[in-house]
Amino acid sequence: MDRFAAILLTALICIVALGQFVQVITRYVLQVPVMGLEETMLYPTLWLYILGSVNASRENTHIRANVLEIFIKTERGHTILAIVGELISLTVGLWLLSWAWDYTQYAWRVWRESPTLYIPTFYSDVALVAGLALMMVYTAYHLLRHVRSLSTGGAQ
Repeated sequence: MDRFAAILLTALICIVALGQFVQVITRYVLQVPVMGLEETMLYPTLWLYILGSVNASRENTHIRANVLEIFIKTERGHTILAIVGELISLTVGLWLLSWAWDYTQYAWRVWRESPTLYIPTFYSDVALVAGLALMMVYTAYHLLRHVRSLSTGGAQ
């Protein structure tokens, strides 16, 4: 799974970078903008952002402002703080996931298309619900890992 995520994110980064390179060269050097390039770049860019967030959730490397860790001296206290943080993340994430699911149902029902190339925007809209669902799976995994660590005495 790690290898697949790395390959997919690398491919998306390359696609976005190549698209931006083509955009700059054609628009500013050749003075011939490519029609619809911005529309097509929306899809890999959005998926890159969302899957990058999923990857950070998988690696448990999201940016945190854990000011309380300064005052907590024991490993057990740090684990309890991590459990509280994961519970809050899971609660807020599941709430956002329900909104994303409602939006995905709306996007499916309306089936909008991009203005120039008429590409269905559903394929970018579904990234949000897929990404949030995966982030919640990883958040639940990390929560269970912290709870197990606390219950087995790994966090003294």
